[in-house]
Order: sequence, then C-alpha cells, then structure tokens
Amino acid sequence: MEEYINPKYPDVSYLRKKAKKRIPGFAFDYLDGGCNAEINLKRNTTEIRQVQLKPFYLNDRGAVSLKTTLFGKEYDLPFGIAPIGLQDLMWPRAAEILAKAAFDYNIPYILSTVGTSTIERIGEITEGNAWFQLYHPAKDDLRDDLIRRIDEAGYPVLVILADVPSFGYRSKEIKNGLAIPPRITMRNLLQITSCPNWALGTLVAGQPDFKTLKPYIPKGMSLRHLGLFMNKTFSGRLNEDRVKAIRDQWKGKLVLKGVSTEEDTAKAIKMGIDGIIVSNHGGRQLDNGQSAITSLQTISARYKDKITIMMDSGIRTGPDIACTLASGAEFTFLGRSFMYGVAALGKKGGNHTISILRKQLQQVMEQVCCDKVYDLPNHLITQSA
Repeated sequence: MEEYINPKYPDVSYLRKKAKKRIPGFAFDYLDGGCNAEINLKRNTTEIRQVQLKPFYLNDRGAVSLKTTLFGKEYDLPFGIAPIGLQDLMWPRAAEILAKAAFDYNIPYILSTVGTSTIERIGEITEGNAWFQLYHPAKDDLRDDLIRRIDEAGYPVLVILADVPSFGYRSKEIKNGLAIPPRITMRNLLQITSCPNWALGTLVAGQPDFKTLKPYIPKGMSLRHLGLFMNKTFSGRLNEDRVKAIRDQWKGKLVLKGVSTEEDTAKAIKMGIDGIIVSNHGGRQLDNGQSAITSLQTISARYKDKITIMMDSGIRTGPDIACTLASGAEFTFLGRSFMYGVAALGKKGGNHTISILRKQLQQVMEQVCCDKVYDLPNHLITQSA
C-alpha cells in the first residue's frame, strides 16, 4: 500500500492533540482515560520506554523486512488494530475507516462485541480477514449465534476477552454520563456544539450503537432498560468450562486476550488456546496491576515456544512496537493511536497512522541493524537486577 503521511502530524502525539480539539470532551475522555487514578495507564507506556535496544553497526544485513507470519498468514507489518468499544463515538464510521485501512495495509483488525459496526459489514470490508473479540454472553444460545455469524463471515481468529470480570471504575466516564444508559447534560451538549464537524458527521452517520448486538436487543427498549439488558446479557468472568465450550465449537484460531500472569498462560496452553494477547485492557481495569510489558517479559521467558504470544496496552509509536517485539512479543496491537488518527484526520486517519508507525519502526530496525522482525530480541539490552 502506498505511504500516506500528513506532514502536519508526524507523530501520534500530534494526532492526540488534534483529536482533543476536534471531538467533544466526553468522547476524548472515553478514549484517552484509564481507571481510578490512571496509574497503570501511565505505567504501561512509561515502562515500554525503559526498554533499551542494542545496535550492531558493523554487522552485515540485508534490506529490512517488516513482514510477519501469524497463525499461518503473512502480514505486511507486525502490528494490528486492537478492539475498541464505541469507536464511532470518537469519530463517525471510525470502525469502518479502520477496518478498510487494515485491509489495505494487510494487517489484522479486531472488531469488539461492543463495536459500532456489524460482524457482517466488517467481514465484507476486510474480505473475511478481520478478527472478532468476544465479551462472553451469559446465555449459551447468544454465544452460539455470535460464533455462527463470525464463522459465516469468514473470520479466521476469535479472541476471547478475559480481563473484564467487572467493569473498571472510570471516574471521567461517570462524570460525563457515559455509563449505560448515557446521561445527557448541558455540559455535554455544549461540547457537541463546539465540534461542528463531529456533530454533522454523527448526524449523517447516525447515533453510535452496538450494531452487532442489534438483532438481540428488543425493539423499542428505553435507554434505561438497554443498560439493564446489557448488564444481564454479558458475563465477563471466564472459567475453564466456558473456554472449553468455545474451543469445542470454534474451529478457527482461538486467542485469549487480557492475560497478565504465568499461571493464566499455563491454563491457556492446557485448554488448547492458540495464542494469548498479554494485556491489561490499556490500563482501564486494574490500576494497581503491573504494566503489560513487565507481564510480557515474564511470560515470554517461560512460554515463548509453547504458545503464540502477542501484546497490547501502552504501545503508541514505532519505537514502542520495536521494544515490545524485542521483549518477546511475536505481534503487537495498538488501539488509542489509531483512534487519535481517525479523530484527527477522519477518513485518512487510519492510513496516516499505519504509515507513520511503519516508517518509525523501519527506522529503528535500520538503526540497530536488524533486518527481520523476529531478530529484534537479539537487540534487547537486559537490565541487571
């Protein structure tokens, strides 16, 4: 895919600043915030950037290749787009914009159960190359029907979400009325009027909603009852029986997302899981947990040859991707960076964000004289205790 970079926004930090000005404050807070005091939100990125890489300037090397094979498919880049709920809240049709960008650049896009496009529509856009992240339904018939739809749409990978046994305490969302049902305040209305492009785009595209779940939501349901329905419909706590039931039914690759410990990794291997995404939900669930990169380093050291290990949470830039791969991840996912891009630049935001991440990552690899992604761990400087 041809590179597209808007020179006004050469880094994700510029996209974040532009996004903050272009979308209502309540939408930005939802995207940007963590839980409680946002300690782990900050820790995630800070500790990735404490990783140091070793350059070998006199080594012979070939041209840098960013291609990566994952579950038998070759991707052009070693990163994908993480699942984010309510993407269209940040920018109208953001889910479809990012799915199209992912398809064009041959990277995976993960649709969330609480995303704002349907399984079928994202399947069409990506020609069956998207992944799906499942919030575990409380009832087996809903679980089975979602899996049927995912399979019929051609998705090769199903991701089960493990780290939401309860919803994180997010004070900004509570203040902004972004719980379900949403609370409309004069403050929120004033924020909307100050962002005319967002408001007009949302008016044309329609109010963001859980489009994948529409067939299961009774018609005419009030916002208050919709909130009660969602709380009753999904039960985030996983156990071995629930995972086994999905593993028995799903014939594609099965990934467990939200793994933070060696103990859960061992259980995932025992249950026949194909891969894990080491993650702490972007610092949105457990404020006092360790950073994702710290969890990754421990898990990878013990299990790197036994299961496919990926990571999200705290990764923002090309150098962050390089440090994460060097620390033992075979693949990475980013969420906020892509949403900053779309909120800042609209339809071109996905292409722009992928292009700058690719350019940054390639520069790091050229600088440390590493020509293959899987060789990055050889450039890791191990810190002494």
